[in-house]
Amino acid sequence: MGLLPCPFPCTTEKESQSHSNSLRLSESSASASSLSSQISLPSVPSLIPPSSQQHDHQISVVYHQCLATLGGHSSYVFSLTLAGNLLYSGSSNSEMRAWRRDPSNSVHPDSTDKIVATSIGAFKSLVIVGDRLFSAHQDCKIRVWKINNNNDDMHQKYNCIATLPTLNDRFLRFFSGKNYVQVRRHKKCTWVHHVDTVTALAISRDGSLLFSASWDRTFKVWRTSDFRCLESVSNAHDDAINAMILSNDGFVYTGSADKKIKSWNKQAGKKKYSLVATMERHNSAVNALALSTDGSVLYSGACDRSILVWEKDANNSGGGHMVVAGALRGHTKAILCLAVVSDLVCSGSADKTVRIWRRGVEKNYYCLAVFEGHRGPVKCLTAAIDQSDNNGRGSVPDSAGTSYLVYSGSLDCDIRIWHIYLGSNSSIS
Repeated sequence: MGLLPCPFPCTTEKESQSHSNSLRLSESSASASSLSSQISLPSVPSLIPPSSQQHDHQISVVYHQCLATLGGHSSYVFSLTLAGNLLYSGSSNSEMRAWRRDPSNSVHPDSTDKIVATSIGAFKSLVIVGDRLFSAHQDCKIRVWKINNNNDDMHQKYNCIATLPTLNDRFLRFFSGKNYVQVRRHKKCTWVHHVDTVTALAISRDGSLLFSASWDRTFKVWRTSDFRCLESVSNAHDDAINAMILSNDGFVYTGSADKKIKSWNKQAGKKKYSLVATMERHNSAVNALALSTDGSVLYSGACDRSILVWEKDANNSGGGHMVVAGALRGHTKAILCLAVVSDLVCSGSADKTVRIWRRGVEKNYYCLAVFEGHRGPVKCLTAAIDQSDNNGRGSVPDSAGTSYLVYSGSLDCDIRIWHIYLGSNSSIS
């Protein structure tokens, strides 16, 4: 346990069955559709050039390796996020652990007691604002934790300072009938409640708002200062919402098991979020979304094995409208997670691999590396530029290049830390 060399242990077990009939990536009821291959999208052109052209534009200096396997979780790893010196991971057995984000700086590499929080229900998503960590759970709740991102003592347990919706929020909505919505045939509850697994969280650019999406087909907006629910968009999709991401210019993108991606925004003078555009090109459930660093490109991953690349519609100046530019193909099973760092796109799949993509000058994309080693589907990813001096990273001949660390969490219970190095002469033309 603790920090392990590659290779690596652990086999997966069947995931628990949910009470809902919607697509559930983490449940055995969804395994057949979300983890197995669907027919890819022949109608969408590939953005990967022919192998002959790839050879002509081959990046000359690319090194990658698995730096470490973090073995501590005893169940599926569902969520990852970085903050300060630490990597946080959430699992299906309701545990959250903290790890050194750079394994070469680990003070106690053999320590196995890194559990910093336990809760009710799997940790489905993690986001951080300052010293507060927000976690989404399978029990339909969002929890807020007081954390210390630079604390050398990872044995310290974090305190849960709030559960959303808060008691005060629920009480304020309790007495008025207009605050109740129909959630099942014979059941109503106040609109501040999620009534199914909360699958995704996102933070506004200024950190003042938290957005949550759920399998109950809604997304909600919360104020981070007092944790009050400000708005709920009901029936945002026709099926479970699996992914959500925010752009810096205020657009909300949601991806669903109904095969659709939708963009939302507040129109001028309006107080509520409204639908801006619906994007339909996937032929199976959308599992993951990511935005380029400048927000001009949206990436979507689905059970059809394709990553679609969406670019802003030049014919629409209002923003939020995207048109598909093409597809990235290479994975042999469903795309489960995406992450963007600098000009790299990272994808994790049910085929147990992580792929690293980079865009060329002529809008072509090149697969720089395929990370193999996980023994189960790759469920979550996060990545960052490597700030170290590359000591302990092996032979890196060109110090003028750029290094990245990619973190992958899997249903094999492990987290892997990968190092990829692009030399200064590794531009794609």
